Amino acid sequence: MKDLISVLLVGIGGYGKNYFDELANNRNRSDYQIAAVVDPYAEKSPKIKEVRGRGIPVFSKMEDFYQEHTADYVCISSPIQFHASQTVMALDNGAGVICEKPLSATVQEGRKMLEAERESDRPVGIAYQWSFSQAIQLLKKDIIAGVFGKPLRLKTLVSWPRDIEYYKRNNWAGKKRDSGQWILDSVANNATAHYLHNMFYVLGKEIEKSAWPVKLRAELYRANDIDNYDTAAVRVFTEQGVELLYLATHASQEKINPRFSYEFEQAIIYFDQDKDYQIKAEFKDGRNKVYGDPFADKFNKIWTVLDAIKGEGSYLCGVEAALPHVICVNGMQESLPEISNFPDELIEQDRDEDGRERGVYVKGLSKLFLDCYNNWQLPDETEVYWTEPGKEVDLTAYEYFPSISN
Repeated sequence: MKDLISVLLVGIGGYGKNYFDELANNRNRSDYQIAAVVDPYAEKSPKIKEVRGRGIPVFSKMEDFYQEHTADYVCISSPIQFHASQTVMALDNGAGVICEKPLSATVQEGRKMLEAERESDRPVGIAYQWSFSQAIQLLKKDIIAGVFGKPLRLKTLVSWPRDIEYYKRNNWAGKKRDSGQWILDSVANNATAHYLHNMFYVLGKEIEKSAWPVKLRAELYRANDIDNYDTAAVRVFTEQGVELLYLATHASQEKINPRFSYEFEQAIIYFDQDKDYQIKAEFKDGRNKVYGDPFADKFNKIWTVLDAIKGEGSYLCGVEAALPHVICVNGMQESLPEISNFPDELIEQDRDEDGRERGVYVKGLSKLFLDCYNNWQLPDETEVYWTEPGKEVDLTAYEYFPSISN
């Protein structure tokens, strides 16, 4: 391999501009160079002037780049529906990859990525930045070592209001599919995907593996005028019989940042971003341990995979580790194929000081989800009148979305 790792950036709009900034301005590394950028809408990116100024070639498609060039490392931050095909193309051309979350829209795409990764013997990292943080890595090593005893149940809550512009930021936000391709963009498959994935990831028996879901039941709702859901509640069971409860919404008025509580035989591990940024463990014998901030060093993901390409260390979170999240999200859609609308009488308009509509929210939703979190409940297990529970979905041999039974 050449002395300098050549890097191809796929996507410099949206989140992709952060990849460009990190790679273009990191003065602590001198072992790589940006070879080119691929983006069909590159001219609309706020980074295009800097890209041109640095003399970096720009291509509309990866196929155009590969006609005359190669790269050692491909950083993919394109829309969800392109993750699988672009990752496979990069692997087929001999590159290691970091691909933004989620892994893919469907389980069948994820399995194709896994097959391509194994055949190529090149590293693929999936960019769940918590998984690349020192805090999560230290925690996972202790879980694997049995420091806390057996896992019993884990829960996570996120209430992140999103305005109208969030769903207008591109042509696929909130969509199930587009032009025949599955997207399944949702609160669980985009902004808060990290926190659903993390429950599977920390329970993996090896660093580069996650626990697998075997059954679930979901409730999926929407207040916004979108195709898919903006609010999700799901109870999942893993192959070890561990219960996972996940509650997330973009349709709330009040913001509740990520929090979790992971119960084990000998300790409870907890995190609440609204109190501090520290993952902590409280043992039944009175001991405490602090693991640190999982949000620290959010671009470790880029450098960890680059080092793995050079043969230096593990890539920590790859295709196999990210696939359980995809299976879970697919299963949630199977649980309730038709998304439930919140009752009209609960939906309020959020307006700015000039009276212009900024978005919508559901009255009392944040409090309901907080109560559900505290009591280990799904909304349907409370006394609210509007819930529509989904069916239980068996995921033990789940290979294709949507399943024939759907």
